[in-house]
Amino acid sequence: MTWELVLALGAGSYLLKMLGLVVIGDRPIPAALDRCLALIPAALIAAIIVSNTLSIGHHLQIDARLAGVSAAVVAASRRAPVLVVIVLGAAVTAVVRAIAG
Repeated sequence: MTWELVLALGAGSYLLKMLGLVVIGDRPIPAALDRCLALIPAALIAAIIVSNTLSIGHHLQIDARLAGVSAAVVAASRRAPVLVVIVLGAAVTAVVRAIAG
């Protein structure tokens, strides 16, 4: 990737953001659209987690990572502290790798 391409993509991104501000201006966003826009970050993070958990390159790979993420999801759903969720997910992944491996 060349610096020219990086700069062009950055400028294009900046221009698209500015275009959104110019087009919308001071008009309020409809409530339904505002609710949908608020959900985009959570959906993107979920997609990144799933793709990194279940794939290696372009291949489906189900391994110890799935057990660790599953344990972390259960702990998070039970409102465990973030540190506990992270340590539990890593520990479960390590135990499954040690048993399977």
